[in-house]
Amino acid sequence: MMSNPRANGEHHNPVDLRLVRYAVTLAEELHFGRAAARLVIAQQTLSAQIGELEHRLGVPLFIRDRRSVELTAAGTRFVEGGRRLLADAAHLVLQVKGAIRPVRLDEITEELISASLAQELRVKLPEMVIEIVQSQGLTAGLRQLQDRDIDLTFGRVHEALPRNLQHRLVSFAPLGVVLAAHHPLAQWDPLPVEKLSSSPLLVHTAPQAEDWTDWIDCFISRFGLDVGRRLRGHGRGAVNSAVSAYDMPALGPLTVVPPPGLVVRPLCEPIPLCPVSVIWAGSQPDPSGELAQVIKTIIQLAEERGWRVPPPQRWWLPDRDLRAFSATLSAADLRNAA
Repeated sequence: MMSNPRANGEHHNPVDLRLVRYAVTLAEELHFGRAAARLVIAQQTLSAQIGELEHRLGVPLFIRDRRSVELTAAGTRFVEGGRRLLADAAHLVLQVKGAIRPVRLDEITEELISASLAQELRVKLPEMVIEIVQSQGLTAGLRQLQDRDIDLTFGRVHEALPRNLQHRLVSFAPLGVVLAAHHPLAQWDPLPVEKLSSSPLLVHTAPQAEDWTDWIDCFISRFGLDVGRRLRGHGRGAVNSAVSAYDMPALGPLTVVPPPGLVVRPLCEPIPLCPVSVIWAGSQPDPSGELAQVIKTIIQLAEERGWRVPPPQRWWLPDRDLRAFSATLSAADLRNAA
């Protein structure tokens, strides 16, 4: 005769870490489609699993209809505790493995941030393990942040971020062009933006770098420039090869070191700027935690080097960026805005 599991005190444990992760992710997105995409599962599967969790707990965690998803009071309590539970579980795994988890920093910024930043962080924070990774653009970096595969990424925040991501401005990075040394525009140093109208541009962007693609499109539209070719790809080496092959200038950061035959020319009148922010997941980090120390150090380095201040010459930002940062800029800075 089969025994009744419930009668013997055996029952499903409602605190299943997989289901906890599902609930926490849904609470952060408040949208089944976005949450399912982060979790890499079907939306129907997520809905069914949340329903299973609520059945096990005996209380509703979410109020949902066709237009919105909201947390109930019980859901808010569950998610708060769930976050702690997931963090404790991750910490336990690291303890058992005897490993120290590094702070993982994604430096895919097309060198808009100084290449020496990671080295300077290691000097200023010698007790901390900092690991450098490279994604293929901000879109990919945000996905890795959501999945906790990395701790920090950089890029231009050109649209609203998911609710659980935070960011701080690091730099108004000046842009220039890379072009063949024999190109007629190479004689100008710096190169006035209006001179670009005499040559079609090579637009070379990675599919995952939507923030950079949008910046380029805003720049081209604002100054009435022509596009000669649009190519998809990743990496400065690929851009340089395309510039050589098609003999067209391409927009890029001033920090790149071009190969023989190519030169980099800064742009002026106005100087085009690309705002670069550091981005992380979660609320404001614990001031005593390692992540908070890294973020604080990055901002300090940016302030010491004047990265967060526009140049004294005439400069340009895309309209949405200018609106976003106008409240933090001085009147003198704004007078130089093109």
